[in-house]
Amino acid sequence: MSIKILSTHKALPRYSRSTQDILPYIDLWLQAKGQDERFRRKVERIFRYAQVDRRYSIMDIEEVFQQTSFEEKNARYAEEYTLLTQQALEGALKKANLQPTDIDIIISVSCTGIMIPSIDAYLINALRMRQDIMRLPVTEMGCAGGTSALIYAYNLLQANPGKRAAIVAFESPTATFQQDDMSMVNMVSAAIFGDGAVCTILGPSEELKPAIIAGEMYHFYDEIDMMGFKLRNTGLQMILDKEVPNKIERHFEAVLFPFIEKHGLSIEQIEHLIFHPGGKKIVQLVESLFADLDKNIAETKEVLRLYGNMSSATVLYVLERYLEKPIAAGEKGLMLSFGPGFSAQRLLLNWE
Repeated sequence: MSIKILSTHKALPRYSRSTQDILPYIDLWLQAKGQDERFRRKVERIFRYAQVDRRYSIMDIEEVFQQTSFEEKNARYAEEYTLLTQQALEGALKKANLQPTDIDIIISVSCTGIMIPSIDAYLINALRMRQDIMRLPVTEMGCAGGTSALIYAYNLLQANPGKRAAIVAFESPTATFQQDDMSMVNMVSAAIFGDGAVCTILGPSEELKPAIIAGEMYHFYDEIDMMGFKLRNTGLQMILDKEVPNKIERHFEAVLFPFIEKHGLSIEQIEHLIFHPGGKKIVQLVESLFADLDKNIAETKEVLRLYGNMSSATVLYVLERYLEKPIAAGEKGLMLSFGPGFSAQRLLLNWE
């Protein structure tokens, strides 16, 4: 029996502002840190041209710029993680016409804070899920975490026919914002990232849904320092090498074509591209690489514009948009995310 993606449901934090509204706060912050006008204008351009119109946050804008400890940030992260993933899970269950006790496996995904026990334990108690449910927390996978979790769920469900799995992903890059870091990495991160939660449910179904054909990972050798976090006394400090788009471009054919061909397909047969929107440069790169094949990543671009990059959760926001589209039986899709390691996570889908 095919393993299908049954539903996806997002949950957004309570606070939200447009990029235009955020700019005055950014300028005041930089002035307070003694940055000259030239630097402030450069940062403003990064925000204006990041192709992110709005972002959601677990904190109001004034709170973001208050000097808080790692302990305080992480406490807020844990509080909102609990609230939002329950909303996402309940929404996904409702869409799939399922009860909490219908879930056999729960996979939780996050990298922007620390919780022990992991969030799945809280959800099991709150929703009175099955006492023999299997738990799998996925951490430290960054932007690749959402697609990675789908791969793990697919493999677990293959080994347990007829079962169902729920993936809950939550990220709060806001909780990792570094007040005293004047590096371009911190500025770019602040410009492109936002907060959000989402749940995706997989399992058997007779309805027309995307079935997973295959899921595999691709690891770049000797690129460990390309992306990730450093643990500081002030929290998690972003690592984001400016060479990431160039590395992706050089490996792009090796990442995609052998994987697609291994499963008896060609790139021309892929109608739907469900890509993680890492940022403007990566979006533009992927768009250019597919330009000659008459493919588009319009949904990826729209998710980036509406919500920003929410790390692991973002690709599942893109997936939700495809689940809401009228897609015909037999059409194929490709999911792709890049993340720390450095690695690429890939999934092939078939609507059936």
